[in-house]
Amino acid sequence: MISRRLLIGVASIAVLTLNGCATAYYGAWEKVGYHKRDILQERVEDARDAQSDAQVEFKDALEQFGSVVAIEDTDLKRAYDKLNAEYEDSLAASELVSERVNEVDEVANALFEEWEDELGQYTNAKLRSSAKGQLDQTVNNYSTLLRTMRNAESSMKPVLNTFKDNVLYLKHNLNAQAVGALRGEFQSLQTDVQRLVAEMNKSIAESDKFIASMGGS
Repeated sequence: MISRRLLIGVASIAVLTLNGCATAYYGAWEKVGYHKRDILQERVEDARDAQSDAQVEFKDALEQFGSVVAIEDTDLKRAYDKLNAEYEDSLAASELVSERVNEVDEVANALFEEWEDELGQYTNAKLRSSAKGQLDQTVNNYSTLLRTMRNAESSMKPVLNTFKDNVLYLKHNLNAQAVGALRGEFQSLQTDVQRLVAEMNKSIAESDKFIASMGGS
């Protein structure tokens, strides 16, 4: 059963979140035993999972695109509806990835700022030096993670643009000639999606590495 203390803490956090006060938000979580380090790890996991989901959506969209251009005699309106739905799903997945990465960066910056401030509270120089070394290593690991996340995030935009262009072209030219023109786009789109998936895989691997360095699963 959830404790009264935890329920009060969660309620407080909800109010603080609505008020938009990040410092109070993290402080409220700490009162129920959930620290910035825990939040960072969870958000990295969420971002990793969002990227995995985005991979699936982009692959599905590419598969649907291929099925449209491969068929000579097709119901173009139905084909457009399917392809547009896949595009919308891919767009939503990409937006979720960006949201998750931004959330990771927000809590990471708060964690590192707190860590840096607390170094000044040490009276033992040896312990302070050791803590500073741990901070520097964690920041270095995080910088690598964030770079790969942003690379994966940026690789989604050109793929989405290509999908959008072709969805619009199909919408505006619901005829056999439109499908013929789209066939020329399919091969380059395949390459773009393969590159996107590769970037996502790099970012997911870095996420797993960073989580492991923090003692997570």
